[in-house]
Amino acid sequence: MAAPLAPPRDFAIPEPGSTTARDVLSRALSRLLSELPGAARDAGLARVIRVALGSHAGAVASIARRPHVATLVRCLRAGADEALAIELTTLLYLELALAGALAAPVTLPRFPRRIVSLTARAAVTVPDDAERLTVTPDELVLHRRGSDVHLRLESLSEVAEAPYHAITPTIELALADNNPLALHEAHPDKSGNAVDLGGRPVSEWTRSLASALEVIGEQLPELRAEIDLYVQQIVPVGWDAERHLSASYQEAIGTVYLSLHPSPMTLAEALVHEASHNKLNALFELDDVLENADAPLYGSPIRPDPRPLRGILLAVHAFLPVARLYERMLGTNHPLAGSAAFAERFARIREINHEGAGVLLAHARPTDVGRGLLDEIQRWGAHYT
Repeated sequence: MAAPLAPPRDFAIPEPGSTTARDVLSRALSRLLSELPGAARDAGLARVIRVALGSHAGAVASIARRPHVATLVRCLRAGADEALAIELTTLLYLELALAGALAAPVTLPRFPRRIVSLTARAAVTVPDDAERLTVTPDELVLHRRGSDVHLRLESLSEVAEAPYHAITPTIELALADNNPLALHEAHPDKSGNAVDLGGRPVSEWTRSLASALEVIGEQLPELRAEIDLYVQQIVPVGWDAERHLSASYQEAIGTVYLSLHPSPMTLAEALVHEASHNKLNALFELDDVLENADAPLYGSPIRPDPRPLRGILLAVHAFLPVARLYERMLGTNHPLAGSAAFAERFARIREINHEGAGVLLAHARPTDVGRGLLDEIQRWGAHYT
């Protein structure tokens, strides 16, 4: 049995050499791995996964870490959903085959009409007249009336849709997304997170996001390494020269939704913000953090609607490393840090953190793990006062 999770000391702003965020993600993955055999409620698949866990444990762990798989597993915790279970079953057989961990072909009488795989960097739209689907160790076979279509797994992105575009060696711009919650939106100023390039070319998206990530890496290398650890895909949700939008979901650890913006600082801030949400969402997989996380509601420093303390914690935890990014850029005389707008934004971020931390420290009832997080927030709050 794993040792209890220790209260984190540096979960918002990592210290040099920190393994805190890595340890949390590893534990969250262990939880998900334990759920994997039963998630799709398919006895045959459960047996295949258990065998693979014995012979290809690393490969199965890599499959479980992928957001297009893990998101469905977490969504199925809420209860039976036949369509999600069918999609997950199909994906898991495909992912096992891609990983070399599927020993024999499997024919599926039920399957989704669209199969999205970040691992294969492909999306397959199954024809309406397909009656069965077979996953073999080497192929995906679509059994159509009168003929079969054989798709080689090693070249799936060449014969099917290729919706993934590299931003960095570990992060993709994803033009396909199978998160069933993507259009569910809690923010009053948004209406979901449908894939939308906003009329801008893919090259502009990848170049702009890579540049923003470079700024983070120059100033906060430890946090930049954590972004690589947590974030696997960025889903574009439009372009706007004035307003910027971004989102994350607790179920979709590994995925960030954001709009494109002409300001590299706005993009860098959004990436730090949403990556921090991914980290905290992984912690919520392991611990309640706050005993009164979801009720009652309190005024938020960044939202017009009253928020539970969980939401305020998400905001403060994300804005602390953003404040650190601004502070470091001022300290290094970064070219982006010389404007009055930069100084005004830094002041506003500190104000948000001060207000949010005040609400948390006055009202939150933390667990032991949560106490470590609040101590860190209080410590950095004093730094910026």
